[in-house]
Amino acid sequence: MNALVLDFREMLAEQSRYRDLLLQMTRRDLLLRYKQTVKGFAWATVMPLVNTALFSIIFTRVARVDVSIPYPLYAFAGLLAWNFFAASLKFSSVSLTSNLALVTKVYFPREIFPLSSVLVCLVDTLVASVLLAALMGYYHVFTPATLPWLPLVIAVHVAFTIGCALLLAMANVFYRDVKYLFDIVLMVWMFASSVLYPVSQVSGRAGALMRANPMTSIIDGYRDVLFFGASPLTLPFVLTAVGSLMLLATAWLIFHRAEYAFAEHI
Repeated sequence: MNALVLDFREMLAEQSRYRDLLLQMTRRDLLLRYKQTVKGFAWATVMPLVNTALFSIIFTRVARVDVSIPYPLYAFAGLLAWNFFAASLKFSSVSLTSNLALVTKVYFPREIFPLSSVLVCLVDTLVASVLLAALMGYYHVFTPATLPWLPLVIAVHVAFTIGCALLLAMANVFYRDVKYLFDIVLMVWMFASSVLYPVSQVSGRAGALMRANPMTSIIDGYRDVLFFGASPLTLPFVLTAVGSLMLLATAWLIFHRAEYAFAEHI
C-alpha cells in the first residue's frame, strides 16, 4: 500500500514539473494539425455535422426513433461526445510510436504523449460545441437549471478517455497491430452506445449490455443535463464515474511502471 502511495506521489510530482512541456506539446500538435488546412478549426465541426445529416435521414425517414427532442440535436450531441472519445484513442494509440526520438533519447513522463492527444481532441470538441449551442438555440432546447452538472459529466468523460488512451498507447508499443484491431472495436462500440438512438428501446440481453456500456451513461449524462433538465446522477452514471476513476488510476500506474521498457520495443 505504501509503495502505491509513493508511486502516485511520484507520478503527480512529475506531471507538475513537466506541465509546461505538456502544454507546449499540445500547442505543437494543434498547430501541426491545422497548419495546412483551409478552414482551420472549422474542420472540427465537419465530421459530426455530416454524420448528423446522414443519420437524421436514416432515423427520421427510414427507421424512425422516438427521442423526445429534434433528432438532429439528439444525434449531434451523441456524435460530438463520441468523436472526442474515438479521436482521442486514435491519436493516442500512435502517440508513442510516432515520437521515437523523444521516447528513446530524452527523459520525461511518457504519459505526456497520450495526455497531449486527449487535450488536442478536447479543444476540437470545445470548438465544435459552439455549433451544438447554435442548434440548441435554433430548436429552442435549453435547460439552464441543470447546466452546473455539465463539468461533472465532462470530467467523467475525460477521465474514462484518458484511462483508455494510456492503455491503448502502451499496448500499441508492444503489439503494433493493436491500432488496427481497435478501429474495428470502435466501430462496434459506437453502435453499442446511445450515440444515435436511446438504448432503452433495445430489449433483451443486447439492451442490457448496451446499458452497461460506460459510454452510454456518459452520453446520456450530457443529454440529461443539456436537453432534459435532469441530474446525471443515475445509478449507471455513478457506477461509470467510480469505474472511470479506478480505470484512470490503474492505467496510469501500469503505464508508469512499463514506460522504462518502451525504448526497447519501439
